[in-house]
Amino acid sequence: MKIHRLDRSNSVLNNFISEIRDLNIQKDSMRFRRNIERIGEILSYELSKELDYKEIDINSPLGIKKISLCENDLVLCSVLRAGLTLHQGVLNYFDQIENAFISAYRHHTSGDDFDIVVEYLASPSLDQKVLILADPMLATGRSLVAVYDTLKKSGNIKQTHLVAVIASTEGIDYIKNYFPENTHLWVATIDDKLNKKGYIVPGLGDAGDLAFGTKL
Repeated sequence: MKIHRLDRSNSVLNNFISEIRDLNIQKDSMRFRRNIERIGEILSYELSKELDYKEIDINSPLGIKKISLCENDLVLCSVLRAGLTLHQGVLNYFDQIENAFISAYRHHTSGDDFDIVVEYLASPSLDQKVLILADPMLATGRSLVAVYDTLKKSGNIKQTHLVAVIASTEGIDYIKNYFPENTHLWVATIDDKLNKKGYIVPGLGDAGDLAFGTKL
């Protein structure tokens, strides 16, 4: 797996990361959603550099210009519900691609132990297509593995690009064992720790709750 961590280069991306972490600024749910969306746009721009391109002729009013355009068949899949704002950011830059949605949640069994439950999938065929799988928080990595195992039933995926806002070192180490070697991980920033409940520290809290409100 090739890991692309964007915050190691100073850029405006760090402004958006700082605001989604800041417990005072993140109280503004509209601003939180927009910041996740903007991070998704930046990650998408960088991701686009690793796709396949083909030169074609474009007719302008005054002549013809050769331009290289992406030739991959792309499908964007987001993990509900936290992934919706990140999904929009990616879709802003890949506006012609197909879309898929999948649910995944933690079902707590005893104490801090939990299983990942996948209940819903709406997806086109993924056969020989490039999958962009978006989830804001890559914590334990178990949710991404569970949804990927489900998505593989929709066709032989050509290549996978994972898009995340914050990842944990432990989660990255975990998913490396389950995704193909040619997988790319695009992440804004990485934190080293998980707490005993499997949440990223310092992280930002619950991305789904911050974007859409608390749940039962």
